[in-house]
Amino acid sequence: MLRSIVAVLSGYLLFAASAVALFWLSGRDPHAPASALFQLFTTLYGMLFAGLGGFVAAVLARRSEFEHGFAVATLIAVIGAASLLGTLGHGSLWTQLAAILIMAPMAMVGARFRARQVRRSRVPAAPGHVGSR
Repeated sequence: MLRSIVAVLSGYLLFAASAVALFWLSGRDPHAPASALFQLFTTLYGMLFAGLGGFVAAVLARRSEFEHGFAVATLIAVIGAASLLGTLGHGSLWTQLAAILIMAPMAMVGARFRARQVRRSRVPAAPGHVGSR
């Protein structure tokens, strides 16, 4: 149980820390309007780190890879929704919407990728296949 909690929190924190770093280094407010190019870059960047977060959670958990990625995705979406509700009427909503609709599902993609790696490593090579004895 503790391993699962640490895995999910680590995956989420990887995503969140990357977002904080991006906005801090760029000197931009995440709740301010931004150019289409910056929105595209930020969304792609967030997708990458959400996928990595799901992957890291799956690696650290060592079991139920997809479920741990789903938990990371849920955290991204819930925290994004809370931020969205807190920002209504006070700023731009593009970062929260991107996190909920695009980045959160990428955490599951990252975990799915890890689950496939694990499954492939457990399947023995077929007789006569290159690499088998």
